[in-house]
Amino acid sequence: MTSTTALPTTALGTVRVGAQGYGAMGISEFYGPTDATEARATLERALELGVTLFDTADVYGDGHNEEFVGEFVRAHRENVVLATKFGIVRKADDPAFRGMDNSPEYIRKSVDGSLKRLGIDVIDLYYMHRKQPGVPIEDTVGAMAELVAAGKVRQLGLSEVTGAELRAGHAVHPIAAVQSEWSLFSRDVERTVVPAAAELGVTFVPYSPLGRGFLTGAVPAAGEGDVRRGMPRFNGENARANEELLAPLRAITAARELTPAQVALAWVHARERVHGLAVAPIPGTRSRTRVAENVAAATVKLTDLELVALDAIADQVAGDRYADMSFASAGRE
Repeated sequence: MTSTTALPTTALGTVRVGAQGYGAMGISEFYGPTDATEARATLERALELGVTLFDTADVYGDGHNEEFVGEFVRAHRENVVLATKFGIVRKADDPAFRGMDNSPEYIRKSVDGSLKRLGIDVIDLYYMHRKQPGVPIEDTVGAMAELVAAGKVRQLGLSEVTGAELRAGHAVHPIAAVQSEWSLFSRDVERTVVPAAAELGVTFVPYSPLGRGFLTGAVPAAGEGDVRRGMPRFNGENARANEELLAPLRAITAARELTPAQVALAWVHARERVHGLAVAPIPGTRSRTRVAENVAAATVKLTDLELVALDAIADQVAGDRYADMSFASAGRE
């Protein structure tokens, strides 16, 4: 399917962005080798198609992702809304280590590092990537608000928070966006976070809206260096059981002459009218063809019957989305 309609826009705090964004994480690591030339061309193609929200983080590739995306952003600064994140820390001598730091000192250091790698003067949307246990969200958002006052950041976001944490943070400083995994395979956010975002007027930015590739129609082959090898949903009996859940997706795909990815993304876009809040998913790809396919999904309208057919999938998914769910909002609810 090809799109003949311009990508719609949606609210993101004080600005409007294309209703579908772009997640750049996979360019630098996590999903195997990347062709840098094709990845840069994919960023350019996304912008041509109306994508304006581009998402990165300091932890992706240990800074490489910000450097790579920064070159593209600088070339199109007036047309791009750039989001990056702080809060996940790594160790040079232990590639598998993931820690968290929400301290004011770390936040101030992180924003300066991101600005330098990106080569820009101000970050459009700055997220707390993960909440550190024991650090009050009010303290973290208070430190982030200082960055807005200093002119280093335009708007604030929170990632993988609970509904209560979103409300508490928003009471300190307006939160423009909340980011978490949200797809046909992952709907736990609908318990508390989505209602809170709708109530507060916070845009929801779903990451991994294609279930990290699972919802493209086949179980991804997680090779060496692919983070999905350590995710319960992609292994053994879980993977086989989850593949069987794609039957309704495939039926709609055949009837509508769409791709499985387009049906899955159209479902995410439909959350905007189902839950009454702005939604801007950020699927990631390193292919110009795939980014065009993804963008086309933003104007696909699923029928009520199709939505009902897809509705029960998430409740049957085998395996958690992370091996350690303490890194996710569901692990704190």
